[in-house]
Amino acid sequence: MSIHADPNLRPDYDRVLQDIADYVLDFDSPSPEALDTARYCLMDSLGCALLALRFPECSKHLGPLVEGTLVPHGARVPGTAFRLDPFKAAWDIGCLVRWLDYNDTWLAAEWGHPSDNLGAILALGDYLAQKSVAGGREPLLMRDVLEAMIIAHEVQGVMALDNAFNRVGLDHVILVKLASAAVSVRLLGGGRDELLSALSQVFVDGQALRTYRHAPNAGSRKSWAAGDASSRGLRLADIAMRGEMGIPGVLTAPQWGFYDVSFSHVSKDLSTKPEAQRRLSLAQGFGCYVMENVLFKISFPAEFHAQTACEAALGLHSQVCERLAEIERIVISTQDSAIRIISKTGPLTNPADRDHCLQYMVAVPLVFGALTADHYEDAFHAAHPVIDELRSKMQVVEDPRYSREYLEPDKRSIANALQVFFADGSCTEKVEVEYPLGHRRRRAEGIPLLMEKFQVNLASRFPVRRCTAITELCCQQQALEDTPVHEFMDLFML
Repeated sequence: MSIHADPNLRPDYDRVLQDIADYVLDFDSPSPEALDTARYCLMDSLGCALLALRFPECSKHLGPLVEGTLVPHGARVPGTAFRLDPFKAAWDIGCLVRWLDYNDTWLAAEWGHPSDNLGAILALGDYLAQKSVAGGREPLLMRDVLEAMIIAHEVQGVMALDNAFNRVGLDHVILVKLASAAVSVRLLGGGRDELLSALSQVFVDGQALRTYRHAPNAGSRKSWAAGDASSRGLRLADIAMRGEMGIPGVLTAPQWGFYDVSFSHVSKDLSTKPEAQRRLSLAQGFGCYVMENVLFKISFPAEFHAQTACEAALGLHSQVCERLAEIERIVISTQDSAIRIISKTGPLTNPADRDHCLQYMVAVPLVFGALTADHYEDAFHAAHPVIDELRSKMQVVEDPRYSREYLEPDKRSIANALQVFFADGSCTEKVEVEYPLGHRRRRAEGIPLLMEKFQVNLASRFPVRRCTAITELCCQQQALEDTPVHEFMDLFML
């Protein structure tokens, strides 16, 4: 007779979760550069959110789940008149920030957009600030928001350095959920137990698949997935703050843990780690590295691996725009990540499909000398068959150096090169762009243009006087840091 029983000795929390918790709770000394960059990141993200309101496919998702709901101290959604519970406000803000694929980016073994966490941060900060004022207490300040942004960027970004969730088919928004849960517990005043509980709940959740980001299933869910994840992170933080127990061995539990269930099944030809080593690892300690090195999308609302390709195409526009019918082939040299994510052939059926197609994003600036969010819309695509004609002539090849330097810590390039060949045997020069305009190596060049982008996006929603007031406050670091969160959010309400 055999007897089977599982040992029931409750383990300590997995080491990775403890490292994150220690960082989040002990964080108190952001670098001046990180605070300054966080201010620009806040401005840029809110500008992207306001611009997204021009698109009905985005705005249809916004507002209370139950029409007519009134929420005391409701969190505001920028550019609207909505006052919502913090969880739906986080969803809406995250959806707006992410919709146009125009907010900041982080590229490593995993890809993502750390400002997606602003959904939870702004919604919760606004709600808590209003509640504090109503109770006669001091409100949260925008300094708290900027610090929360730095923490969220760092948690999401450092976790992305070595851990490729995409290799097992999971979407990067798992890291949005993780970072949003972490900073939400901090803003709510939770301690280590609450924080560890929330982090463990993130990993025991079912995780989003990358299906909606890739051909032939790319679609608009990729534009609201981060808002959904940020909102869920806030919800899990709230559950933990109510005393819900955590799951200490959520990562390492044999058979039932995250590693065995969700992080081990992948074809060996796609894996960067042997099966036995497929565990989460931290390439470096936590600090302010990610915010200091974050990538801004300045020139184009396009998936970041295509930014330098679009810049190269823009540089060749004047040489090819009058010779489109003579083009025989177009060669795009790129990195492995771009090939895996955004290189596709065949019909493109919706805007989300087009803004994740390398060939489409190159063709538009080659032909028109510009690439804007409107260029992804159905009507524009249908009116210009030349785009698909050029796509059919494109060859995408990997440059091993580009792939290698993409991952080197002292470079982190996102290189692309473009060359156009004509039927008569002539060709353009090969235009190579290694670092996009929003890279840290091009900060001095990029920040003035980032400010122009912000002001244009503000003007898409607000009158001149409001735009001026917002810009003047955002351009003063100390004044912004000292502003109560609810007063800052007042400026963005209709």
